[in-house]
Amino acid sequence: MTTTDRTDHEDIPAIALDWHRAGKGAVLATVVETWGSAPRPVGSQLVVSGAGEIEGSVSGGCVEGAVVVEAMDALADGRARILEFGVSDDEAFAVGLACGGRIRVMVEPVGAQIPEAMLAELVAARAAREPIAYVVDTESWTRRLARPGDAELGETLAARFRADRSGFEPDGRTFIAIHNPPLRMAVVGAVHIAQPLMVMARLAGYDAALIDPRETFGSAARFPGERIIDDWPDEALAAFGLDARTAVVTLTHDPKLDDPAIEAALRSDVFYLGCLGSTRTHAKRVARLKERGFTDEEIARIHAPVGLDIGAMSPAEIAIAIMAEITRVLRKGA
Repeated sequence: MTTTDRTDHEDIPAIALDWHRAGKGAVLATVVETWGSAPRPVGSQLVVSGAGEIEGSVSGGCVEGAVVVEAMDALADGRARILEFGVSDDEAFAVGLACGGRIRVMVEPVGAQIPEAMLAELVAARAAREPIAYVVDTESWTRRLARPGDAELGETLAARFRADRSGFEPDGRTFIAIHNPPLRMAVVGAVHIAQPLMVMARLAGYDAALIDPRETFGSAARFPGERIIDDWPDEALAAFGLDARTAVVTLTHDPKLDDPAIEAALRSDVFYLGCLGSTRTHAKRVARLKERGFTDEEIARIHAPVGLDIGAMSPAEIAIAIMAEITRVLRKGA
């Protein structure tokens, strides 16, 4: 059994599609349920080729090895199946669990079960940063794709997209795998707060970019390893792209830099817009935005002063407050 050197480990569906089209065969294994300790959350995926190549992960240790064996059997017989692994605390470490628990893994061969056209549509949606869900009835093994606003699933699906929560419906047979675009964050202003904020954003899973046309501020020496865009904020955000999986934070206090970014964000469907500044500073900001034609409802989307009120003092503490507020909005809504 070998592992490929492909770097985009998280794009498991695309790897599965490539392997299937190359004639290697491909089987997708998905964590569909967990109890107790589990190293990988529901929705995590592993792909196995007929040549024994693997990418991704559903657990670890003996559990993963058993899934690979079942995947090879699925390629041979063309059937989907759900596997269940349960272990005691004493056995947990050997099978890749921190302590006792159970996991269920759905194994589906591409082509024989998952239609190639359906997988291709899912891969295309992911590449276009469009949220999409894979819905499978684990008794009849019928499948379909769903998007936000799907009439049949309604608010249930909306809540799953918002929370990034894959899982079974109350009927116990319908599994919904959520495929949201990766989270992104644009931080405007290479100030002290941005230094810990960029690190925290990456740790929280965001593809973060720092925007500041002032080269002295936005230097690699001050922000080693970070993605720095030295264009003016409105131009930078247009190139970066703003969508419902993007957060924007402005930190400069300078209207020449902050305001173009704020206006661009308000004209988009970013899920979060936070702006540094006191209540007095924000009042002046609101007045400027009204002069520019923005409505009270649009302006109310701004979180200002930015961050949860936790009494933060240092740049790192303020960054914690900002990340906490972004997380609350992402998971619970504005």
